[in-house]
Amino acid sequence: MARTAVRPHYNVTFAVLLLGVGAYSLLQSLVVPVMPTLIERLHTSQSTATWLMIGYLLSASVATPIVGRIGDKVGKERMLLLTLAALTVGSGVAGLSNSIGLMVVARVIQGLGGGVLPLAFGIIRDEFPAAKVHGAVGITAALTAIGGGIGLILAGPIVDDMDYHWLFWFPMIMTALATVATYLFVPESPVRTPGRISWGAAVLLSVWLVALLLAVSEGPSWGWGSARILGLFAAAAICAALWILVELRSAEPLIDMRMMRVPAVWTANLVALLFGVVMYTTMTFLPQLVQTPQRLVGYGFSASVTQSGLYMLPMTGFMFVFGTLTGRLSARHGAKRVLVAGSVATVIPFLVLAAGHDRTWELYLASSLLGVGLGLAFSSMSAIVVDAVPPAQTGAASGMNANIRTIGGAVGSGVAASILAGGVTATHPFPQDSGYTATFWFLTGAAVLAAFAAVIIPSARPNRRSQPPVAEGPLIPRQATAGDADAVAEAVADAGTGASAGEPTVA
Repeated sequence: MARTAVRPHYNVTFAVLLLGVGAYSLLQSLVVPVMPTLIERLHTSQSTATWLMIGYLLSASVATPIVGRIGDKVGKERMLLLTLAALTVGSGVAGLSNSIGLMVVARVIQGLGGGVLPLAFGIIRDEFPAAKVHGAVGITAALTAIGGGIGLILAGPIVDDMDYHWLFWFPMIMTALATVATYLFVPESPVRTPGRISWGAAVLLSVWLVALLLAVSEGPSWGWGSARILGLFAAAAICAALWILVELRSAEPLIDMRMMRVPAVWTANLVALLFGVVMYTTMTFLPQLVQTPQRLVGYGFSASVTQSGLYMLPMTGFMFVFGTLTGRLSARHGAKRVLVAGSVATVIPFLVLAAGHDRTWELYLASSLLGVGLGLAFSSMSAIVVDAVPPAQTGAASGMNANIRTIGGAVGSGVAASILAGGVTATHPFPQDSGYTATFWFLTGAAVLAAFAAVIIPSARPNRRSQPPVAEGPLIPRQATAGDADAVAEAVADAGTGASAGEPTVA
């Protein structure tokens, strides 16, 4: 197979990116609703099985910003190929696995796929016309949440009608196709950041992220006041401080701390952290609530795995609809206003569930409203970050934003697990209903804080003050409409950073 000499149309590139991002997002949630089945089939315990999620989150949290930064330096298309190949291998290993140990290893390999997100955002900014970037980024960001919802819906039918191995075979097929399509149709990245990669900073970043996520993930089982948990938090704080110091003193930082201090970036990252708390915690514990046997404990809906996925269907559908509309809404009203609207909409469903969650209509209403809020917020949040940084830093900035969502999800899930564990005993293995009420109030507070954080995001123009990107060859700048001053400024700023769709470029 030979690569075409003509630069593909950006819509072809977009379709390939969506295939890879979709497969990655499915893998985030497919195992969540079928965890009891996996515990039985793999002959393991609940505490050991949680490493299927912990290992995945730890790997993704480390890989996402580092892979994004390497892509900025050596080429996003090359790193996208490697990332999709890792996803394919990890899914294949998981599909062949019949032991918990091998499956945890496979999930760690799959976590490397977190680099798909910053690489996709960077390629979109490099290849798309300026007017199309907002919409494409919005759809891609929304797909990360939509795919998670679809995974919750599909997990039950796959396990019921086939076998748990197919939870990984299907994503493996998708990522294998995406790998081949990337080689054939995704052009070489024209934007490069010169210099070396700061591997010392990469090690420090990895250590403090692993220590933090391990602490919040194991806090409920080890005890929040235990020496191991306190030691992990201390190690995370010390290594994070050292990492920031190294990055500030480095001439070629892994993550530019000056970029992270840009008001639009740090405020959007704060929103991302809080939305990670909201989304991942909901996807983890709402299926658990509806699967609770009402006959035994007096609450819940006694739903099967497949039925529990149907309660999440409105959320997935509305995330898709509003995620695809966000680009147009942002172009008309501004990404910040759309993010604020999505953040406010996300508060309402948790108020509904905190007030009562014993009737079917309450869950369907909350699921629908949550889909609206997440669809609007995820897409606009990513667009704000991409607009706020220079093209050469798109991978690092969007990678950290996606990574902060993962951290938020781990923190939120750890706190919720601790709340729910308060009522669990040897004779009563299910949480108290009051624990779910407290969890929904906790999520209400996180959603309110996210709305306040969205409000304080500055309405500023994109930051173009940066070192010019380095291209590998003569490139054709984007075309600007005559008389459109803003488009001309965009084309001048981006000269040498991308080619018009369908036009040949010199390699």
